[in-house]
Parts: sequence; structure tokens; C-alpha cells
Amino acid sequence: MKKILLIIAFVISLGGIAQDQYTKGMQKAFSLWEEGKIAEASNLFERIALAEQDNWIPYYYAAQVNAVSCFGLKDEVLLTQRLEKAKEIVDIAKRLSPDNAELLVQEATINMAWIVFDGATYGMTLSGKNTQLYQEALALAPDNPRVVFSKAEWDMGSARYFGKDTTPYCKDVEKALELFATFESDVPFYPGWGEDRAKQVLQNCKS
Repeated sequence: MKKILLIIAFVISLGGIAQDQYTKGMQKAFSLWEEGKIAEASNLFERIALAEQDNWIPYYYAAQVNAVSCFGLKDEVLLTQRLEKAKEIVDIAKRLSPDNAELLVQEATINMAWIVFDGATYGMTLSGKNTQLYQEALALAPDNPRVVFSKAEWDMGSARYFGKDTTPYCKDVEKALELFATFESDVPFYPGWGEDRAKQVLQNCKS
């Protein structure tokens, strides 16, 4: 019995060490991202993902760091490199975690970066895809604040493009903020972005 307890304690201690390495690695990757070291942060997130194997979270951030960095980027070669890489990473994450609304929103973000860069080229092909992605995400996770807000912001942008009133979508932003106030996850490093942006959009609704 004593031997079994020692084995269990050893296994638990190994799990703690692995978790600690994971935490330190993720924190380091976030620090690199904050410093604007996009390639370094992406590579570290990917290395962590390879070590974790069945964890979609590091892949999520590896994709996000590449996609988000493309908004406002003028270098088409670099933008193409980053967005194609982000899409490849998201596809891996989706195989690990099917029917994951967070990953669908991430994929839509990648598409949006293409559209913002060159709407004439990518708007027609990717706009319909994004509408579908947000609808799928909402069906999977109707109480996820990032899903509700991201879809609302996309709907607002579409309405604005076609010269329609964006006011009907303000209620969706309000709903997202209500969800942000109560949404919790016990998964380490689970995505938590969006609330500040939602507050800004709602303020615009009221101005």
C-alpha cells in the first residue's frame, strides 16, 4: 500500500512539474507577443502545442498572434505568410477540438484580416464564409461572450457596408457584455479577450 501511495505521489509531482513548465512557457510566449516579437511568440506557442499534443489552447494563440498582427500590415508577402500559417494552425487545433466555437471565431478573424487588407479581392469569397462561421459558432456556444460579440460586430460591419442601420445589433453587444460579466472557464489560459472592445462598440451605439 505504501509503495502504491509513493507511486501516486510521484505521478502527481510529475504532473505538477509539467503544468509548471506549461505555465512558464505560455507566460513567456505572451511576453514575447507583448514585446511585438510576433515570429518568436508564434514559434514558442507552437513548440508548447507540440509538447502538449492534445491541448488546443497553445495552437489557438499561435494562430491569433499571427492573425491579429496582420491588421494594418501593408507588406503583402509578410501578411500572406502569417495568415496562411494562422490558418494551418487553426486547422490543426480544430482536429484536436472539433465543434469549438472559439476556434471558429479565430478562423473568422483570419478571414477578416484578408478582407481588411484587400476587400475587392477577398470580400466576395470570404464574407459568406465568415457569416457561416459566426452562425455555426453561435449555434455551438450561444452563451459565449466572444461569439456573441464577434458575430454582432461582423453583422454591424456588413450592415454598414450595405448602407443599412447598425442599431439592431447594439442589443447583441449589450448581451455580450452581460455574458462577459458571468462567463468563466477553469481551463488555464482560456481566451478572455473582447470585453473592452465590446464596451467601446456599445459606447458608439449610444453616441
